Amino acid sequence: MDTQSIRLFVLAADKLNISAAGRELNMAPAVASSRLAKLEKSLGADLLHRSTRSVSLSMEGAEFLPYAREMLAQEEAAYNALGRGTAMPSGTLRFAASSTFAQLYIAPLLPEFLRLQPAIRLDLRLTDTQMPLIEGSFDLALRSSTPADSSLKGRKLANDTRILCASPGYLEEHGEPVHPDELNSHQLISFKDNASRLLVDANGAVADFNPKQAGSRLTIDDGLSHKLATVAGAGISINSLWSVHRELNEGSLVRVLPHYRADEQTMLWLVYPKSNVLTAKVRVFIDFLLDRIGASPVWENES
Repeated sequence: MDTQSIRLFVLAADKLNISAAGRELNMAPAVASSRLAKLEKSLGADLLHRSTRSVSLSMEGAEFLPYAREMLAQEEAAYNALGRGTAMPSGTLRFAASSTFAQLYIAPLLPEFLRLQPAIRLDLRLTDTQMPLIEGSFDLALRSSTPADSSLKGRKLANDTRILCASPGYLEEHGEPVHPDELNSHQLISFKDNASRLLVDANGAVADFNPKQAGSRLTIDDGLSHKLATVAGAGISINSLWSVHRELNEGSLVRVLPHYRADEQTMLWLVYPKSNVLTAKVRVFIDFLLDRIGASPVWENES
């Protein structure tokens, strides 16, 4: 199959503009349109819907797109194996991450990365809802758990310690619990999954933390809003240390039951499809994040 036509389709799908995709590959609009039509004929499917005003991805095109990206990745890997790969990482890198983590730690680093890698374009999808990698055509994602899916591989970025905290104002009004059993009498803020978690102290003593069973009146599906509600005094919540370490240092949050932490071996992982070759653009972004964030996590050093 003609990989240049595959590359044209991927660019057209990203830009939703066939002429712009063609120009990037030094093709005249008529040539680009003709090559896409020839590709569609060879596949027996319309990949793009065209009108006089717009271009959109067809259902078949959306299903084919992840495989098209992988074909290009395999081609790049083959050339690299022969020493004929591109000298500079290039292309569009699609990255999905928690919006809260990205706002705090990744977004401030992006100007530096873009300066270091002028041929790479970043397409970020930032949400606390987990995005499907393969179906969403993502090259890389940040996850807070090990990749259970056998089709995924991952690199550890950093530890993800979970702790309980509340605002000083809340504790002044409602009192500070000294044992996990007392949490049920407090106002608890739960995250979207409402999952029950075990709390463990340094001696291995275990207690249960279940906001739903305790009658939590506030459930939030956004990490930043979850933290802001805690700072505002809405109750006691469980948070990742990376999310709240600055508020703890400033005093706008106080650690509750400081000898306890969530009994979870959670870590932050950079995850990518196992079937994909680790392309140069993905490799340099992983290395960059490992160096700038993972080598010495600021939330561990300052807390």
